[in-house]
Amino acid sequence: MVEICALASGSNGNCYYVGNEEEAILIDAGLSFKQLLGRMVSKGIDPRKVKALFVTHEHGDHIRGARVLSKRLDVPVYMTTGTFRGAFKTWKPLSFTAIEAMECIQIGDFTVWPVSKQHDASDPVSFRIDYQGISIGVFTDIGTPCDRVRHHLRQCHALFLETNYDHDLLMNGPYPYYLKSRISSDVGHLSNLQAYDLLSACAHPDLQCVFLSHLSAENNTPETAIAQFSPLMAKYRIELTDRHGPSDRVRIG
Repeated sequence: MVEICALASGSNGNCYYVGNEEEAILIDAGLSFKQLLGRMVSKGIDPRKVKALFVTHEHGDHIRGARVLSKRLDVPVYMTTGTFRGAFKTWKPLSFTAIEAMECIQIGDFTVWPVSKQHDASDPVSFRIDYQGISIGVFTDIGTPCDRVRHHLRQCHALFLETNYDHDLLMNGPYPYYLKSRISSDVGHLSNLQAYDLLSACAHPDLQCVFLSHLSAENNTPETAIAQFSPLMAKYRIELTDRHGPSDRVRIG
């Protein structure tokens, strides 16, 4: 049995928890340590269980809390060399372990697979986490889902899947043209429809739960994202994440 929770998900900060009874890992630390600690405690998660932090890329909403979290919890940080080099100086952990896509890392009983992806960052990766035959995927900040992402997504029993924007809300919204183009580009973010099509095409036969993740505050709404996925609700548990607080803890197994 493995337990998952989105401690934070959105452009103001991202952090995803995967744990068992004795140990856990975090994917990204885009909030302050104080905020992340408070959210873990509010959900009954023991921070002492955290054995490692993995960072997807150098944007602030994914790394700004990494340095302090690593120091305060005394946990190692794993990221690509490109991510470390691209990160703002005060966000960089004092030390890190360099990772490469497709080379798995063993953390206790967890096996973590970095998955190269298309996003406007320096050598960004998503992650698939395996534990006793269960696979959890964290797939956010993806412009276009490449074959690598599709391959790993097909193996997952639960997903944190990006549903960043609704196309009409983005195009008719207040963002300047260059930003609209960046978000909707091949190295930007997944729309609700793109995520729905990806899941429809690549879901594992035993997929149990999907967290709709990294929703834009300006270009999406929880109701719009849920409505897009309503045809799949009879097959999978569909959960929303929240930029202002942690999600429910969900057991997968």
